Amino acid sequence: MKYTKNILGTMLLMAVVTASCVDDKPLAFEVEKPASIAGMEYLNDYDVLKSYVNSSANPDFKLGIALAANDYIAGGQVTQLANSNFVEMTAGNAMKYASCVNENGEMNFGTVENFVSAAKAGGLTIYGHTLAWHAQQNNKFLNSLIKDKEMDVDPDAKVDKVDYEIDYSTAGYSFWNEVNEEVKETTTIGKNDAEGCLEIKTSVAASQNHFIQYHTADNLPTEIGKEYKLKMMVRGSAEGKLNFGVGPWSGRAEGSFSFNTEWKEYEFSFKAVANGGHVMTQSGLFVGTIQIKYVKITHSEAPVMEIFTDIIANGDAEGSETTNFVSTHVGGTNGACDIVDGVGKDGSRAFVITSAGGGVNSWDTQFFLYADRPLVDKEVVHISFDYRADVPNKSESQTHAAPGAYIHYDGGCAVDFTTEWQHFEKTITINTTLSPTENMQTFAWNLDVGVPNAPANKYYFDNIKLQIVTKGNSIPLTPEEKKDTLTWAMNNWVEGMMKATGGYVTAWDVVNEAISGGGNDEGFYTLQSASNVSPEDAKNNFYWQDYLGNVDYVRIVVAAARKHYAENGGTAPLKLFVNDYNLESDWDDNKKVKSLVHWIEKWEADGVTKIDGIGTQMHVSCYANAVTQKSKEDHVVKMFEILAESGKLVKISELDMGYIDENNTSVKTENMTEAQHKAMAEYYKFIVKKYFEIIPAAQQYGITQWCATDAPSDSGWRGGEPVGLWDSNYSRKHTYAGFADGLAGK
Repeated sequence: MKYTKNILGTMLLMAVVTASCVDDKPLAFEVEKPASIAGMEYLNDYDVLKSYVNSSANPDFKLGIALAANDYIAGGQVTQLANSNFVEMTAGNAMKYASCVNENGEMNFGTVENFVSAAKAGGLTIYGHTLAWHAQQNNKFLNSLIKDKEMDVDPDAKVDKVDYEIDYSTAGYSFWNEVNEEVKETTTIGKNDAEGCLEIKTSVAASQNHFIQYHTADNLPTEIGKEYKLKMMVRGSAEGKLNFGVGPWSGRAEGSFSFNTEWKEYEFSFKAVANGGHVMTQSGLFVGTIQIKYVKITHSEAPVMEIFTDIIANGDAEGSETTNFVSTHVGGTNGACDIVDGVGKDGSRAFVITSAGGGVNSWDTQFFLYADRPLVDKEVVHISFDYRADVPNKSESQTHAAPGAYIHYDGGCAVDFTTEWQHFEKTITINTTLSPTENMQTFAWNLDVGVPNAPANKYYFDNIKLQIVTKGNSIPLTPEEKKDTLTWAMNNWVEGMMKATGGYVTAWDVVNEAISGGGNDEGFYTLQSASNVSPEDAKNNFYWQDYLGNVDYVRIVVAAARKHYAENGGTAPLKLFVNDYNLESDWDDNKKVKSLVHWIEKWEADGVTKIDGIGTQMHVSCYANAVTQKSKEDHVVKMFEILAESGKLVKISELDMGYIDENNTSVKTENMTEAQHKAMAEYYKFIVKKYFEIIPAAQQYGITQWCATDAPSDSGWRGGEPVGLWDSNYSRKHTYAGFADGLAGK
C-alpha cells in the first residue's frame, strides 16, 4: 500500500456495462460480432468470484475487495459489485489516522461509523486498515505533542535585553547636532574624556528649547509597533529637564527626563512608531552642564535558562563497545575501553582502562571522549563524569581538533585520581582560534602522567556525559517524555477507532509497512525510520517507532488494540496483522519477508504480545521477459513457504498487477494487447493457486483484490495501468477469469 491520492478512483466510474459482464442481456437480433468481443464472451459463463471459494475446504477464508468507503456507503454500482463478488471490504483511506484526526487532535469517525452500518446491511465484514503507520498521519498535530516545552518561569519576571547601547565612557561622539545662531557662541557639545561622558554646556538660555538639539544615539534597530525602553544615565550641574524623541525624522515617540545633580539612570517606555532612527535630545532652555554617561535601547522578555542537551550520555556503559569512548594503551595501540560489570559508582558497569605502567610518554595511556559531531567556535560544552583509579595518579587534559591539533585545558579539566570515586564537572567554551583547524571533536585525558615510572594501574570512568549548553525559554522533551506522550496519543487513537467500529471489525492491520529495505539487525533489515529514508519522506511522514522504540512500538499498539476492542463490544477473536510490501522480492531473495518474521519474533519475545497474521501486499507486475517472470514466480513461492513456516495467518492484503514489456517499460491500459492481458490472467491464477497449495488451510485468512477496475490516467496509484479485474466500464477482463480459476484451483 502506497500513497493514494485516488487509490480507489478506479472504482468510482459509473458506466454502462458492455460485453462480458455476468448481467449481460442477449441482443434482440443477431449481428456479426467483432473478434475482440467474441474472444471475451467466455467470461459470461463465469459466476461471481466468491462462488469459486471452496467454503468446505476453506471455512475461514475471506475474499475481499478494497474500495472507497463513501462509494460503498452510496449504495450504487460499487456497492452492488462488492456485495455480489466479495465477503469482506478494506477501506482505502477512510480508516487511516489522517482521515480521522485533524490538526488539533480532534477525532471524527463519522465516515467509519457509516461504513460499518452499510457493511452490516450488506452482510460484508470489514478488514481494518490501518492502526499504526508512518504515512498519512496528521504530522502537524503529532509534532505539536512533542514540541519543545516552555520553561517553568514566572511570566511576570521579565528581564531587559539590550538592543542598542552607546557608552560614552569608551565611545567617541560623532552624531548630528545643531545649535541656533542666537546661542552658538555660548554652547558646546562634545566628549568630556576626564569624566567619561558626553557633555553639553550652555551659559545662556535659548528662546526655544529646540535651538539646542543633538543626536545622542543613531542607527537604532527598533521595529515599528514593538515595545522598548530608552535608558539614559544623566546628571546636571543643576536640576533641569531633557526632552527627547526616539525614531526617524518621519516620526518619533517623544518624552522627557527631569534630572538633578546626581548620576541616575532614567527610563522611558515607548512603542516604536517607525523602524529605526535615532535619539534626538533637546535642552535649549537649560543653563549649565548636562552630562550623559550612556544611552541604551532595551526590550523586555521572559528570562532565559541554561538548557543542557546530551550528545553523549552513557552512564552504565551499555553494550560491549562504543565509538564515543576509546582508549589507547601503552605502546600506542588503539582499542576500545574495557567494559567491566559491577565496577561503576553505583554498582553498575563502567569503562575501565588498564595501563601496564612504565610508559615512555604521558600520552601512552589516554581516555578519549568523542563528540558525535564537530564542535564549533563559541559553542558551550559541559562535560561530567565520575572517576577513580586503583593507584592514585594525576592526569592532564586536552581538546583535539579533527585531525591533529589540540588545546590544553590544564587550568580546569585535568583530574587527580584517588582510590575513591570523585566527580568531575566542567563547562568549556570552544575556542577554535587557538587551533589551526576549524572544528573540535575530541576531548582527551593523558593518564600516566608520572612517567617514566608510572605504576601499572586501572582507571575507572562512570556516568559520563557530554552536553551542549544553550540558553532559551523552551527545552526539548526528553525521549522518555516523548514516548509517554505518544503512547497516550496512540492509545487515544486506537480507542476512538474501536469505539467507532463497535466490535464489528475483528481483523486489523495493526502495524503497516514497518520494515525498511536496508540496514542490519542481526542480519535482517531494520525498521523504517526518519534516519534511513529520503529527506522528503522524513518530512512528510511520522515515524512512531523513532519515539516509542523499535520493539515497544508494536507492543504498545497491539496492547491498545486488544484492550479497547474488548472494552467496546468486541467478542469474536481479534486478529491482528502486520502488513508490508515487497515480501515476494526476488532481488534480495525474499530478505524482507525473512526480516518481518524475525521482527515478529522479537516483538513477541515478551510472552504477552501476539501477532496473529502477516499481510503481504503483492503489488506485482507480469513481465514479458520469461527469465524475469520465472524469477518473480519462484520468489512468490518462496514467500508463501516462509509465511507458511511462520505459523501465522496469511493474507494477501493488497493484490493488484501491472504489465512490464520486453523493454522493461510499464504498459498503459490503452496499449495492452490481448496476449498481454491473458498473460496477466495466468499470473493471477498462478498466485492464487499457489496461495491455496502452500498456505495450510488453518492459516488461510484471505485474499483482497486492491483495484477492482483499471486505474484512470490521473490516479495516484498506478495511474493508467491495467490493474483491475474489470475495465473502467465494469466489464470483466481476462484477469477476472484468471483470478476465478485460481480460486477454483483449476
